[in-house]
Amino acid sequence: MNTNVNKEQVREDAEELFNSGQFYCSEAIISSIKDHFELDISDRIIAMASGFPVGIGKSKCVCGAVSGGVMAISYFFGRTTGGDPRVEHNLRLVHELQQSFKNNHNYLCCKVLTKGFDMASGEHKEQCASFTGEIAAKATEIIIRELKAGNATVEGEK
Repeated sequence: MNTNVNKEQVREDAEELFNSGQFYCSEAIISSIKDHFELDISDRIIAMASGFPVGIGKSKCVCGAVSGGVMAISYFFGRTTGGDPRVEHNLRLVHELQQSFKNNHNYLCCKVLTKGFDMASGEHKEQCASFTGEIAAKATEIIIRELKAGNATVEGEK
């Protein structure tokens, strides 16, 4: 695992993956973080993120970028064993992520964030690319900070 990661490069790559049409928001975040941290995990983790775009299955509920960021942080700090109390630390970290987004945009709801946009418009795509980059960078910042503090629960990483 690489821990010498530049959050701005993660942001740029996630935005490019989104803007190029290769991936939606949550997938772009997972792909970019997986690549930059050189995680030794299957690309199936990107597939796991495929249900979150456009507010979870196009329902326009929680912003897909936020969902992708939650997945990324939880990969490092979430639990894999029932009853493991480390889940509380993970919940604090993902709360920090969503609160940062909420502080910047007032809402987590895709429907509210995209109100008035034509979903096929350039303006909508620009906003979502920006959200994707913002969350990729913030998630990376949190991950790096917590890895340096020795809080990771990642098993099997080199």
